[in-house]
Amino acid sequence: QVQLVESGGGLVQAGGSLRLSCTASGRTISSRSMAWFRQAPGKEREFVASISWSGGSTYYADSAKDRFSISREDDKNTVYLQMNSLKAEDTAVYYCAATRNFGAATSRNNYAYWGQGTQVTVSS
Repeated sequence: QVQLVESGGGLVQAGGSLRLSCTASGRTISSRSMAWFRQAPGKEREFVASISWSGGSTYYADSAKDRFSISREDDKNTVYLQMNSLKAEDTAVYYCAATRNFGAATSRNNYAYWGQGTQVTVSS
């Protein structure tokens, strides 16, 4: 089992930045693709960004391109989401997710492990 704990959320003004962290325990993430999803009130959970288990490929939702950056530090069993130029519409609970070993980063169905989420609120 992989346990994921997100941190770094909070309240920020529009135009500001936050860096979310997701630290895993129980198993290494080095062989797993990792992703961030988010869910705003009254909306479905949506994909934000993912990074392949090799770290060689990253993927972003259109809403996150050019503003967000996903990265990983396998020796710390941690994945990050750097969020810049935040907008009010980025307000949501952000969830970290991990695939099983060698799972592809591109398929939502591959994400078997989920964190409890961290709240990000952007004030306009």
